[in-house]
Amino acid sequence: MFQILVKKLLYGILVLVGVVMVVFLTFQAFGDPARMVLGQSGDAKTIENIRRELYLDQPKWKQFIFYVNDISPVSIHTKAEIEQKQLRGFFLGGDTKLGLKIPYLRRSYQTKKEVTAVLMEALPGTVMLAVAAMLIAIMLGIPLGILAAVKKNTWMDISAVVTSVIGISAPSFYMAIVIAYIFGLVLHQYTGLPLTGSWFDINETTGQRYITLQNMVLPAVTLGIRPLAIVTQLTRSSMLDVLNQDFIRTAYAKGLSKQRVIWGHALRNALNPVVTAVTGWFAELLAGSFFVEYIFGYKGIGKVTVDALENLDYPVVMGSVLLAATIFVLINILSDMLYAVIDPRVKVE
Repeated sequence: MFQILVKKLLYGILVLVGVVMVVFLTFQAFGDPARMVLGQSGDAKTIENIRRELYLDQPKWKQFIFYVNDISPVSIHTKAEIEQKQLRGFFLGGDTKLGLKIPYLRRSYQTKKEVTAVLMEALPGTVMLAVAAMLIAIMLGIPLGILAAVKKNTWMDISAVVTSVIGISAPSFYMAIVIAYIFGLVLHQYTGLPLTGSWFDINETTGQRYITLQNMVLPAVTLGIRPLAIVTQLTRSSMLDVLNQDFIRTAYAKGLSKQRVIWGHALRNALNPVVTAVTGWFAELLAGSFFVEYIFGYKGIGKVTVDALENLDYPVVMGSVLLAATIFVLINILSDMLYAVIDPRVKVE
């Protein structure tokens, strides 16, 4: 298992290297970062200093090396660079130090804050939203899938299949607009749900933040619709395959109750494709809830990234893409490890 884990990590590193190259080549060609930092009123001397600070006076291949050196956890920096960039980690050496550090995603052009701080401030909101959406999908999708499989070819089965197809076909941004309009505007007096809002509110007197789960309901339901449909269909399909196998008939022959056979034997053997869907969709919700967060005004990675794109704040966008890619890699590795726990038939040679 350890060898497989190391192999998966190496594959993940290769994926991240490819993402870094694509991100750098994509955004390096857009605009003049020095002009974006200073605005249109900056003088030529100041712009020249900014370009030197951002390595824009160097050839493209050197700019790429400097960028990789900044975002890599293992890097080489001078003592002046460590102090200027306020790098956090352990460094060894003299004036030029080799160290293990927290990746430096540079600073926002607009706010001058570190990109890492900007993303970490928004990440809890996205994580909470993704967890809530996946809980909706799992708690409703698995029972609906089991019910559809057990009641095959009945109105319950047909209803579940038709509803899941509609859920898969509906784009999230469209459903966000519809749900926001119906439940946040038209039926607001009955639901009490706000049209927009973040995962926290600020006390006007003390200035302290406090969590408001009410604001998460509409965006979480919107994000949960498509994974709910996927989980329902996969659970139904996998359960139908398992229910026709010999060990299920043997369990019935031994006198086990139908409830115990379905929930204790069939479901566990049918969960592998569901786990794949859940982990994949959880990674996608963490990284892909951009338009839903933007429509609901929900402060998360998605809204921060869209706002940064509007303001041409490319370090924030680049950092967001790298964070999303890292999340995908880590969750895919985690899903592979979960297979052996859920299904004993999965063996590692």
